[in-house]
Amino acid sequence: MSEQINERQPAILLPQAKRRRSSLPILVLAVLFVSATFLTWYYTWFGRDLTDQEISQYLADEKHPRHVQHALLQIEQRLEKGDDGCCRQWYPAIQGLTSHPETEFRMTAAWLMGYDNKSDQFHQSLLKLLGDKEPMVRRNASLALVRFNDASGREELLSILKPQPVSAPVDGVINSTLNEGSLISRGTLLARIEETNGAISEVRSPLPGRIEKITSGNGSRVGSGTTILTLSSDATSIWEALRGLALIGKADDLNEIERYAQGIATLPERIKKQAALTAKAIQSRSAQGRGQGQNGQAGQKSSLTQ
Repeated sequence: MSEQINERQPAILLPQAKRRRSSLPILVLAVLFVSATFLTWYYTWFGRDLTDQEISQYLADEKHPRHVQHALLQIEQRLEKGDDGCCRQWYPAIQGLTSHPETEFRMTAAWLMGYDNKSDQFHQSLLKLLGDKEPMVRRNASLALVRFNDASGREELLSILKPQPVSAPVDGVINSTLNEGSLISRGTLLARIEETNGAISEVRSPLPGRIEKITSGNGSRVGSGTTILTLSSDATSIWEALRGLALIGKADDLNEIERYAQGIATLPERIKKQAALTAKAIQSRSAQGRGQGQNGQAGQKSSLTQ
C-alpha cells in the first residue's frame, strides 16, 4: 500500500505545479493592468499637487487639454490660499488662454481670474470676455467681475434667469429633436437640420440645463436664425447668478428673481432660499440709495435757503 501511495504522490503534485506555472503570466498581466490603471488615474487626477515646473509645463501643453485645466485648477487653489505672489509668474499664460479657440480654456481662465481681484490685467481681460461668443465664458467672466466689485456683467447674470433661445444655423428641415423637459449638458445634440442639398447640420446646446419649450418640432421647415427651442439654465448656474446679483443687482431685476423665490418645481430648495436672500439684499440696497438721495436733496435745500 505504501508503495502505491508513494507512486501516486508525484501524479498528484505535478498538476498543481503546472497550475502554479501557468497562473504566473496571468498574475503578471493583472499586476500590470492595475498599475497602468492607477498611473493613468494618478497623472490625470486633478487633485494631484503639481510643482511650479509642472504647472508651467502643463499650461503650455495645449495638446492635452486636461493638463492645461489641471494647471489652472492648481493655480486657483493657490490663489484661494492667498499665494498670489507665486502665481503671478503664470499670469501672462492665463491671459493668453482667454483668446484661445478652445472654449474650456477660456471658461476656466475666466473663472480663475476672479480669485485675484487686485490684478488690473485680469480685470481688463474679464471685461473683454463679456463679448465672447460662448455664453458659458461670458457667465464665468460676469461672475468673476463681481469679485472686482464691477457690475459690468449684470445683464449677463440676469439672462441666466431667463429662457435662452437656440436658433437654427441654416435653412432646412428639422428631422430630429429632444423632448421638452429633457435635461442636457453643454454640447448635447439638440436637433439635426437637413438642408436642401442633403447636408446635415447639427445643433448642439451651448450650455447645460433643461429644454423648456420646443417651437419647431420634427418636420418643421426653418430659416437660418429662427428660434427652434428655448433652454432654462441648470441649477448651479442659477444659484451662482443669484449670488452675484445679491451684490450688484438692481430693483429692476426683482421680477425675475422673485419668480425663483416663489419656488420652481424642477429646481432644488436652495435656489428658492437664495432667491429670497438676493431679493432682500437688492431691496435693502435700493432703500439705502433712496435714503441717501433724499438726504442729499434735503442738504441742498437747506444750503440754498441759508
